[in-house]
Amino acid sequence: MNKDRASLELSKEEMKTYGTHVVDAIVEHYHTQNNKLPVAKGSREEMDSLFLEEAPENGSKPLDVLNFVLKKVMTNSTDMSHPKSYSFVPGPSNYISVMADALATGFNIFSGGWVASPAAAELEIITIQWLLKIFGFPQKKGGGIFTSGGSMANLTALTTARRIKCGEDFSKAVIYLSDQAHSSNIKAIRVLGFKKEQIRIIPTDIEFKFAINKLKNCIAKDKLEGLHPFCLIATSGTTNTGTIDPISELATICKKEDIWFHIDGAYGAAAILSPKGKQLLKGIEKADSLTVDPHKWFFQPYEMGCLLIRNHKHLSHTFTEKPEYLRDIEGNTSEINFYDHGIQLTRRFRALKFYMSLKTYGLKEFRNAITYNIDLAEEVETLLRASKYWQVVFPATLAIINFRYNPIAKKHSKKELDAINQYISEKVVSSRKALLVTTVLHGKTVLRMCLINPRTTLEDVKETLALCEEFASERV
Repeated sequence: MNKDRASLELSKEEMKTYGTHVVDAIVEHYHTQNNKLPVAKGSREEMDSLFLEEAPENGSKPLDVLNFVLKKVMTNSTDMSHPKSYSFVPGPSNYISVMADALATGFNIFSGGWVASPAAAELEIITIQWLLKIFGFPQKKGGGIFTSGGSMANLTALTTARRIKCGEDFSKAVIYLSDQAHSSNIKAIRVLGFKKEQIRIIPTDIEFKFAINKLKNCIAKDKLEGLHPFCLIATSGTTNTGTIDPISELATICKKEDIWFHIDGAYGAAAILSPKGKQLLKGIEKADSLTVDPHKWFFQPYEMGCLLIRNHKHLSHTFTEKPEYLRDIEGNTSEINFYDHGIQLTRRFRALKFYMSLKTYGLKEFRNAITYNIDLAEEVETLLRASKYWQVVFPATLAIINFRYNPIAKKHSKKELDAINQYISEKVVSSRKALLVTTVLHGKTVLRMCLINPRTTLEDVKETLALCEEFASERV
């Protein structure tokens, strides 16, 4: 017997002690993060000086490694859950789901096939059913799958659309999306092997919505040229402005033209839980497929995306493979093997965190949080419009507000205003007191706030705007 045999294990007491330290650190983070600086900064050289070394031949004490990570890694990572983290799409998360992730990882559950983990597969079926009902998709015929995020959900949707609408030959296939569609869709289209000339990026109107007439003209032209319009990607909650495309009109066009209708609702679809969001998202149930990102506005930790689909057989017809090593675990038709519904074979147990957090808090709590976020953004818009320093460039939409410094007292050229607002963003981020970056709307550099964190208060926003005004006065 090899005396150097390694088990990679700790004693029971060591495990308890180590685990307690980890949980204590997470709890402390949750209860103190509001008082910390949300932004982490560090050059490659600075990070190399902290971490660069050869892989150690011999180990260190577990708590020494843990303490090093807590002091050097966690403190050098931007906190996307912080109340003053306004940029991109924040990740508010919740503690129950964090612990659920720890359970799923700790038990190392394989969530690919039914035989390996029937309870995990069942919980994914159940939680997908909850989402199908929320979005008005058919529950008996509909289906879906949890993915690593919206990017993988969009890729899964477009792979399915191509298979169902084009079969093996997609040489003449054409796909349509707007100039405000998320970049993950373009990535997915490229991964699938479509050429640049098969992609139609339709300009949006002044409100950043799909221009319907331009779309109709483009489809008609493509058909006359002998091409095959097969898929249209709409957006429910664009990243830039929170804009929702005219869903019902697009659904009508897709039905008439026999085009697969995919909605990328990674950001905004969850707003359907609020009264205002439900009104804005009318028609979302008409999609053939829908991307939702629970790790955004359903308050789950990274990574958790989701694809919902009107006909679950479309997924299995697209992704099912029958290698010899899986022939004994196929099960019956009601026992879903989720590796037959998507790209991944080995899958982590993502459904657990969604299941446990909804069971613990209830949909009402989620509904209230989303409603608060939408109302907060509208309060911020009112505050900005009442100020002599700020101009609202695009109104509050699904908890996103776009604005820029443009004081009434002094006239500036567009170039000067662009420079001032870029300066404000850079100084705010450099101060590490808030994460607030710019985007470009109608050729103007603007500041963008995404307010989906239920822990963000109006006072947080006021403090950030005061900081912005302070930096603006330096530049002006």
